[in-house]
Amino acid sequence: MPFLADFTDAAIPPSLLAIGLVIGFGLLYTALTERVTVDEQGIQVSYPRWISWLWRRGWSLQWSDITALKPRSTGQGGIVYYFLGKSSDKAYLLPMRIVGFAQLVRTVQEKTGIDTRDVKPLAQPWMYLILLVFTLMLLAIDAWTITTALGQMGGQIG
Repeated sequence: MPFLADFTDAAIPPSLLAIGLVIGFGLLYTALTERVTVDEQGIQVSYPRWISWLWRRGWSLQWSDITALKPRSTGQGGIVYYFLGKSSDKAYLLPMRIVGFAQLVRTVQEKTGIDTRDVKPLAQPWMYLILLVFTLMLLAIDAWTITTALGQMGGQIG
């Protein structure tokens, strides 16, 4: 909050904080533009052209090229899955944070013949609900802080 930095005489200039906010918003927006496309031929993960040259390039696999779905544990104790293909030694991360994950897994099983009964989403819906509650709490605290600061600024001016 750049204007609060000015009000509190923070060591970091407000303009630097504003630039950081703009960069952070841009990175968040870019991360949220990932697109997963599933059709009769295969699966593709891509990003818009305006950022794919700088961000991740994406990937695509034909259903006939997928040989296995390998589980790997994460540092937080979860499990993610990677597609293994015939034509390369690369592994491709199964998109797990998408709407319709259960349908995606059914499609993978239908198109590849790989047993996907044990494939579960990385995060359960209740985890996202907890994140939403904490986000709303932080927004309320931010609103209170801004209101308090503006009230004090008004008292100093008069």
